[in-house]
Amino acid sequence: MTNINPSTFTTRPEIEGTFGVVTSTHWIATAVGMAMLEKGGNAFDAGVAAAFTLQVVEPHLNGPGGDVPAIVHDVRRGKTEVICGQGVAPAGATIAHYRSEGLDLVPGTGLLAAVVPGTFETWMLLLRDFGTMSLAEVLAPAIGYAQNGYPLLERANATIATVAAMFRDHWPTSAAVYLPNNEVPAAGSLFANKTLAATYRRIIKEAESAGGDRVAQIERARRSWSHGFVAEAIDRFCRTQAVMDSSGQRHRGVLTADDMARWTPHIEAPLTYNYGHYTVCKTGPWGQGPVALQQLALLKGFELNGLDPTGPDFIHRIVEASKLAYADREAFYGDPDFVEVPMATLLSDAYNFERRKLIGETASRELRPGSIEGFGAVVKLRRAPAELAAGVGEPTVGRMGTSRGDTVHFDIVDQAGNMISATPSGGWLHSSPVIPELGFCLGTRAQMFWLEESHPAALAPGKRPRTTLSPTLALRDGKPYLAWGSPGGDGQDQWITQMFLRHVHCGMNLQEAIDAPAWHSEHFPSSFWPRTARPGVLVLEGRVPKQTVAELERCGHIVETGPDWSEGRLTAASRVGPRRRAAANARGMQGYAAGR
Repeated sequence: MTNINPSTFTTRPEIEGTFGVVTSTHWIATAVGMAMLEKGGNAFDAGVAAAFTLQVVEPHLNGPGGDVPAIVHDVRRGKTEVICGQGVAPAGATIAHYRSEGLDLVPGTGLLAAVVPGTFETWMLLLRDFGTMSLAEVLAPAIGYAQNGYPLLERANATIATVAAMFRDHWPTSAAVYLPNNEVPAAGSLFANKTLAATYRRIIKEAESAGGDRVAQIERARRSWSHGFVAEAIDRFCRTQAVMDSSGQRHRGVLTADDMARWTPHIEAPLTYNYGHYTVCKTGPWGQGPVALQQLALLKGFELNGLDPTGPDFIHRIVEASKLAYADREAFYGDPDFVEVPMATLLSDAYNFERRKLIGETASRELRPGSIEGFGAVVKLRRAPAELAAGVGEPTVGRMGTSRGDTVHFDIVDQAGNMISATPSGGWLHSSPVIPELGFCLGTRAQMFWLEESHPAALAPGKRPRTTLSPTLALRDGKPYLAWGSPGGDGQDQWITQMFLRHVHCGMNLQEAIDAPAWHSEHFPSSFWPRTARPGVLVLEGRVPKQTVAELERCGHIVETGPDWSEGRLTAASRVGPRRRAAANARGMQGYAAGR
């Protein structure tokens, strides 16, 4: 490794080839995705195989009971599209029901926080409509690792150790899977989940009973999941088990088999913003993705070319823009099927011209959403205590930049030019108890909802929670160019935006832009239980120069310095003519890119 200065430090080369590239948050998933390309599959086949593998090898970060948005560009269809795999609130998930349970927030763990699991149906849609391979082919690696074991990550070991007492005392079905012989499995030991392997083998067996047609098999697998034995086991568990959750009380779930049978993922157009030569594509405001576009709309009025990416001017402007964008997220975003979200105004030149005036030389300590007549909610701040309990909410970036986990992400570009960026999450091993017949647990995305009827993100049956999951794809001069993203809850669209700006304005290649010192603001309310904020707090990696830290403090930022390599877990892949490039984050010592 060479270290010229903090902004040009690289941990590894940018991968380059002409055949295809795969990059993900775990080296095994990257290898699996590359293997699918080598077998003749396309980017979407590789994505499905990598995604199922990530459920197995990063169970502390995602699982079958979770959710996923994906952004794809299919050269045959000739357009960029969003696949919404965000499951909706169950029919029984009403504000009145949660209040009758004595709650003013949806718990961060347990069954009451479960929405319809979205991942399996989403991967089936992707495989059926965009892929070429059979279900058995793309599931084989995940089944093999679940059955025979994989080296347990240090962070998975640490997560299990953190929640071991809760598993023993309150969630015995989870203890049965994650505490073999009543012990925390050692980091690096081969860890297996044979029940999960059996679940997927049964789905394949039932799928193949439909005959040899690939699409018929996929449709039969979908029925096994959403109308068959999987949905029945989930329904039974939610009805019969009162589960301890982060509220300190036991609650039964409201998710039913009928909820699962009624929901399917869908394809929609991306929300886009033109930034110079680039058109950046994100999900709609049912996710937090538009905050990246809002940051770009604000920053378009500043001259960022030539600024030092580790200097105070560059960091200060981006941080202040993020505060304004995230404040608007809190006030305006929600499921557009239920509430009107004024995205055209939020991304308009006139609106951002006025908002940009709020970015001065001093760091803001106030939450300042915009004012749009007829829209928005009053945002009530919960200030964070000095320390928060570990093991609740999404495992995301915590205080002082320390990581309690994240989510997962992958980006793939194949030889034909097909591209996918996807951020699966939820259903992590400490979300809720393992359903014993299935080997996995449900997710907790319902904690995104507010229990206030007037809020755009208020809980309602059939409504999508405002997820933090945020894949990204960008066109350059009208041609698909870059797919990228990061785990990390509220931090995702901070790191996604930082990396893009370093690449565009500072001339960094993908690996340099990922490796450069990073940061995140904790100024605005967290999306996760207990929904607290730390106004003015800016967490920097330790590699940010001391003179930059001093200047940011002088500007009024409350600076906290985390470890040198602690911010985000970005991956990225690009296509330019016949060239395919990829990079992966060294933070956490598990993400890798591959290609040839």
